[in-house]
Amino acid sequence: MMIKYLILLHVLGACIWTGGHLVLALAVLPKALKKKNPEIVREFESHFEKIGIPALLLQVISGLFMAAYYLPVQEWFCFNGRIQTHIGIKLILLILTFALAIHARLFIIPKLSPQNLTLLAWHIAAVTCIAVLMVFLGLNFRLAIE
Repeated sequence: MMIKYLILLHVLGACIWTGGHLVLALAVLPKALKKKNPEIVREFESHFEKIGIPALLLQVISGLFMAAYYLPVQEWFCFNGRIQTHIGIKLILLILTFALAIHARLFIIPKLSPQNLTLLAWHIAAVTCIAVLMVFLGLNFRLAIE
């Protein structure tokens, strides 16, 4: 029964995280790029971070618990079965998300200007694509094992 609540929390977190990034990538970012105004992105991010970061943390925590429920930790990166492959790929995508976030937070955002807005746009596009891919993998995982 507990797994159903973890799945619910995980999906709610994914809705917020992925949905927010889709809004950022498809509505906010094009306007900022067109106007060459990084403040448009900063304003959105300042509001989104208040719910986006907790949603991401909710996904990470619930995802790790679910992964442990389905598979022993030592098998998470084995890639020798369907469940191992799904969990391993999702963890790699999570690591990529964190790497992109750290790079953006340390090297791009502190110096954000009209000149490097395009570099931030690539980061946003990558994180958004990763988020959508993770939703797809999660859905595929759930539909395939039930």
